[in-house]
Amino acid sequence: MEFDYSKLRVREGAKVSLKDFPTCEDGGHTKKTAKEEIERNIQELKTFQEMFYADDRYSLLIILQARDAAGKDGVIRHVMSGINPQGCRVHSFKTPTKNELEHDYFWRHYIALPQRGMIEIFNRSHYENVLATKVNPQWILNERIPGYGSVENIDQQFWDARYEDINAIEQHLHRNGMLILKFFLNISKEEQKKRFISRIDEPDKNWKFSPADLQAREQWDDYEKAFEEMLEKTSKPYAPWYVIPADKKFFARVAVGDIILALFRSLDLRYPPAESPEILAKAREILLKQ
Repeated sequence: MEFDYSKLRVREGAKVSLKDFPTCEDGGHTKKTAKEEIERNIQELKTFQEMFYADDRYSLLIILQARDAAGKDGVIRHVMSGINPQGCRVHSFKTPTKNELEHDYFWRHYIALPQRGMIEIFNRSHYENVLATKVNPQWILNERIPGYGSVENIDQQFWDARYEDINAIEQHLHRNGMLILKFFLNISKEEQKKRFISRIDEPDKNWKFSPADLQAREQWDDYEKAFEEMLEKTSKPYAPWYVIPADKKFFARVAVGDIILALFRSLDLRYPPAESPEILAKAREILLKQ
């Protein structure tokens, strides 16, 4: 089923208002047809991933950012379920550890980047450093950056520098063979409320809920502004952002899978050249005699 995903892509330099992007979209799917599409995508992605691994020229970094309960884990579980673990990893970034704070904020992300032939999924990412810390600038003080000893010193110039640095790093990675896709799962406040209540009411989901989720929800408008600025400042042709409607989980999973597959289809992937027919024939002859 065809859907125009280009309208979900944030154009470089465009002014972003999340109110202009839908949160509830089915793309013409029902839950049944979405499940069928996801299964087809998994099979095709499995084939591409094997060739991607063997080709060994590119790597792929997939970044997932979202509000709490938007469905990042579900997207990873459903879209990437057919991938060979040898060629794909998922890295979830939590609050920086003491050791991580001894380095610049990108260090812990850099060492988790994929090598050639690999797919790496960042469940949250270096973008938390212009999201969570922008909404809660006091957390920047933990980084002990010279010249920024108080919240009052953290001005717009500070954030603009971070956007510039992130863009420069991602462009460097792209120039060296890394493909980058970035997805912001866009959930409505009402749908988040439903999912939080579900996590509280269903015992087997209690572990998913944290009081910190409510604190972030109280900062909804501040996060909205931070997300919008992040999308405006860091969506580039070499590392585009897609704003994925997330109220219907089945569509979000289909959309992310379709966009990843479109990227793979655009590549000139190929298996490495085989040994000459003569060498293969000789090897076969030797094996048959053993």
